[in-house]
Amino acid sequence: MRPAQRVRTAAVASLALLGALAGAGCTTIDDTRQVLNRADLVNELAAQLDRASQLTYTAQYQLASGQTATIVQARRPTRSAYIYPGGKVVISSTATTECRMQGGDSHCTLTPPPLSTSGPPADVLADASAQGLVYPAVVMGLLTNAALDRGALIDQSDTTVAGQHASCVDVRQAEQVPPFKACITTEGVLGSFAGTVDGRRTEVSLISYSETAAESAFDLPPGARISDQRRR
Repeated sequence: MRPAQRVRTAAVASLALLGALAGAGCTTIDDTRQVLNRADLVNELAAQLDRASQLTYTAQYQLASGQTATIVQARRPTRSAYIYPGGKVVISSTATTECRMQGGDSHCTLTPPPLSTSGPPADVLADASAQGLVYPAVVMGLLTNAALDRGALIDQSDTTVAGQHASCVDVRQAEQVPPFKACITTEGVLGSFAGTVDGRRTEVSLISYSETAAESAFDLPPGARISDQRRR
């Protein structure tokens, strides 16, 4: 599964396969109930994350390196920004903009915007992921794979992160994914994550949350060199 697939698509796909498992002749009632319970959990988390995709908010995270990263979403017009150490990605209806910053130098590349039904482009956010930023579609991909793994242990708990109530899942003993723990706020924003992504140990934790989005979050770095690769 590509980490940037839409959350809703991942959850629906998991339910389809789980339904097939439940109908198999070699599946016991207890096994089926266990699988469906995991599916229910994935669907609830998917619904929360999907609702958050329609919100305006600013979420700042602390990374394992001690540095910070920020995810910003706004509506009217719809756009999002991923700001991380050494880089920034802005996604809007007119362009996907990837900026790399080194020292006092900034270079931004503009490519066509993603399709309206697609999530954040995985290749564009690869550098953000390498710097330790985890975005919601990645977490949902891990959850979906864990739910399909009949040997996985998935425990649920509640906590508070940066003043926000959050539901957490602790996944262990899965064959398809390494162990991880993820917490998602009631609003559907990623509260925290600890686990392995693309072979890298990754930890993020929400340190501030606001239901606003500053216009400057979507601006390009001052003085940046711009390479526009969109079709004219």
